[in-house]
Amino acid sequence: MSTRRILKAVLIDLSGTLHIDDTAVSGAQEALQKLRSSPVAVKFVTNTTKECKRTLFERLQKLSFDIHEDEIFTSLTAARNLVDQKQFRPLLLVDNSALEDFEGVDTTDPNAVVVGLAPEHFNYDTLNKAFRLILDGAPLIAIHKARYYKKVDGLSLGPGPFITGLEYATDVKATVVGKPEKSFFLEALRSIGCQPEEAVMIGDDVRDDVGGAQSAGMLGILVKTGKYRLADEGKTNPAPYLTCDAFPQAVDHILYNML
Repeated sequence: MSTRRILKAVLIDLSGTLHIDDTAVSGAQEALQKLRSSPVAVKFVTNTTKECKRTLFERLQKLSFDIHEDEIFTSLTAARNLVDQKQFRPLLLVDNSALEDFEGVDTTDPNAVVVGLAPEHFNYDTLNKAFRLILDGAPLIAIHKARYYKKVDGLSLGPGPFITGLEYATDVKATVVGKPEKSFFLEALRSIGCQPEEAVMIGDDVRDDVGGAQSAGMLGILVKTGKYRLADEGKTNPAPYLTCDAFPQAVDHILYNML
């Protein structure tokens, strides 16, 4: 197992890695404090679209995580940036609690379709409206395409299956803005002044967290919490740099083997 020449930053997934809904992963708060005592920069990168960045930050504060709001980079932010750059008027298929991150965006007479995790909007009428807009030329923007995610009561469908259905029906390929896109990781790293070869990613999603990070030039550490399932390690090529039981063990490896 090779190690980094210089490690300057650690990117950390949130849901499934540090917490599951309103429950923290055991020992995660203490492990984060240990990591902060080292000379590396920390950035939290998440595909969570079921709530806005402010609500997510407040959730993490209630769980006693030492996190600052400006350290969180979300796929919602990446989607908002694209909407602003292209001056889209999107049909927003996102959870109502995530709409705050699109405040001020003109959604009248939509000319684009933006899809995140939106269980209350994934019904025939709304998806059919999106389908017709895309057929008429509106671009399809996927905030992310996760297959599933972990809730307290078990695994649940992510937005990926619904986006794939729209792609199939319209013969249009979605533009993905969140993990595992290389651009997402590079934008997060630019905000802390680091290059991919100077960073490691910790997450529970072998494709979106680990596979995406390693495709961007980082190392990826997979944790066996959240959405992890047996044999996930074999679902990416190259395989994860390391697989750990949970976030505290990943931090210990970084502190004792990579610095």
